[in-house]
Amino acid sequence: MSRPVVHSNEPAEDRPVHYRGRFAPSPTGPLHFGSLVAALGSYLDARVAGGEWLVRMEDLDCRREVPGAADDILRTLDAFGFEWDGEVLYQSSRTDAYAQAVDRLRNQGLVFSCGCSRGEIAANGLPGVDGPVYPGTCRFGLPPGKRARSLRLRTDSGLVLARDRIRRELRQDLAREVGDFVLCRADGIHAYQLAVVVDDGYQGISQVVRGADLLSSTPRQVFLLQALQLPVPSYAHLPLVVDSTGRKLSKSHAAAPVDRADPIPALLRAWSLLGQEPFPELPANLPELWSNARSAWKTSSVPKDGPMRLEDGESSQSRVNTFPLDNPLPKQTTTVQAGWRQGLPARIRDLG
Repeated sequence: MSRPVVHSNEPAEDRPVHYRGRFAPSPTGPLHFGSLVAALGSYLDARVAGGEWLVRMEDLDCRREVPGAADDILRTLDAFGFEWDGEVLYQSSRTDAYAQAVDRLRNQGLVFSCGCSRGEIAANGLPGVDGPVYPGTCRFGLPPGKRARSLRLRTDSGLVLARDRIRRELRQDLAREVGDFVLCRADGIHAYQLAVVVDDGYQGISQVVRGADLLSSTPRQVFLLQALQLPVPSYAHLPLVVDSTGRKLSKSHAAAPVDRADPIPALLRAWSLLGQEPFPELPANLPELWSNARSAWKTSSVPKDGPMRLEDGESSQSRVNTFPLDNPLPKQTTTVQAGWRQGLPARIRDLG
């Protein structure tokens, strides 16, 4: 007997049709090629739909933030020709909003204090989609001798359905596959899952286009959005770029920053990786590239498989090999010509 779907991101009939998307990098270093691919896909998806594209800095964890990285990322986006709408939103300015969201959830009886360490959860939890499933140790009160470390959200049984415009439909039983998940960490920092949904609701995000590493987080976010009575956006997850060992570029030594002085080769390579048809002629400059890209972009052409792998020694101006996740195929190589230079000044917006 199939289990009922109790939460879903099925679009409501009265949902506003205006497109508002966003790109939300973490300022832990310069913009690398994997993030450029995500930015390009989300930007073109928004612009072709006549929508808005916002930039948000996920800078909650000050210990991981590199001083100056946020401004550096914005300068790189500007130099590459990305034009964002409105002011950049910094999550570090939004802690009061996250605390208010926790209070709303607590008033519904959905929040409890947890005294478990990561080691205890790893020792007692069953394998789940993102590590050990929380075993429920503190769900009905802190056991004797434990003190509160974090705040968790109670999940319930039943499937959460998350539909994806690119990859597939994802059905996840949060209680069995994830467990009660963290809203506020032991160090007092609000968790990513909470902050992202509060900010998506605050900014009126209707379309989320991002990397496939966050696909398994989507059911948690659908669950949280509905618990907070916030609109649930549509989702689309782009294939990741990984290094030769299969590690995500942000966690790899291969995550060299893209070259602000020479953006066209990296943009063309990202365009190719996203499954788009080659341009009839090589663009002579950055405005021509963006004009061609807006005219030719097709979200339906984005690969449903992945990740896309960088071999040892490759850079954002080199070839890329693609490998389906579940059924590896013979290696295919896409070569992007490089070597253009363009002299357009960067359109830096109030960055000093």
